[in-house]
Amino acid sequence: MYKPTTIKDIAKALGLSTSTVSRALRDSYEISEDTKRLVMDYAEKINYKPNPIALSLKERRSYSIGVIVCEVANSFFSQAINGIESVAYKKGYHVIISQSHDSYEREVINVQHLANRSVDGLLVSMSAETTDTSHLKQLHEQGLPLVFFDRVIEGIKTHKVTANNKKGAFEATALLIKEGHTKIAHLANAPHLSITPERLEGYKAALQAHNLPFNEDYVQYCHHGGMIYEEVEEAVRRILQMPDKPDAIFVASDRLSTGCLTALKKFNPGNMQEIAIAGFSNSDVINLLQPSISYVRQPAYEMGQIATEMLIELIESNKPIREFSNVVLNTQLFPHDAPPVLKVSG
Repeated sequence: MYKPTTIKDIAKALGLSTSTVSRALRDSYEISEDTKRLVMDYAEKINYKPNPIALSLKERRSYSIGVIVCEVANSFFSQAINGIESVAYKKGYHVIISQSHDSYEREVINVQHLANRSVDGLLVSMSAETTDTSHLKQLHEQGLPLVFFDRVIEGIKTHKVTANNKKGAFEATALLIKEGHTKIAHLANAPHLSITPERLEGYKAALQAHNLPFNEDYVQYCHHGGMIYEEVEEAVRRILQMPDKPDAIFVASDRLSTGCLTALKKFNPGNMQEIAIAGFSNSDVINLLQPSISYVRQPAYEMGQIATEMLIELIESNKPIREFSNVVLNTQLFPHDAPPVLKVSG
């Protein structure tokens, strides 16, 4: 009768403890590279296949990570999830993905569901509607490891991974100014999202650097992050009907960019070229949009990788971690006449 090889068998053969073998197989930072190589080579030699149920029962872990994002169809988040999975699966963890659709209620339900499924930790990017974060604070206080990425909150002391939103916004706005535009509106996300004031700050800094006045009326907020098209349409309509109509728009996100173009085609069909657009976007088809737009691309894949490595470090630590990192990654600006970006991910 076939009897599968266990971690105990590997430990006995190599003269190691079962806990050392278990951590080495998960590529834990606690185990030396030489020991990892010894264990991995032997496991491959005997064609060892781990038993996830036995592992979870022994160590009281589910070896699963919950991920909460606003929308998987969003190019930025799909790329971030690819980065998350590339690290998680290599280290023996499964990934459970949940979408909030930028709804506070959906986010709360998803967080509770994942916690009830005994995930070992959560990777979270906040929804546009969320102002009350007590559902996350409570889990954090109870000891569930959390790491935030892209849309973060300051009220919870843990690791955070973001892009340099101020720099990206500055460069996009400065490009519009360099092209000769002097009346630049800003189509922004919900005011309370962490990315919103950072991108607004970069927009204002670019205006100041080029001696252009800041017009508060030019800033139009979309409180649902572009999930409700009518809200974006109304914001664009207000921009177009201003007495001193803007000649360019800096747009804060992917979904807002596509919504903005759709609204412009509705309200300004014969003069699409008279308003230039620059904004944040990780879409792989951004260069196909008409009119073409300049865009700021975030390192979504790397953001997902780093956030996952940080979360697994929290999960596997044998002692409380008191020092946390706030990692800020650089963005890249692509002018509207730049060649298409090649998608590179693991």
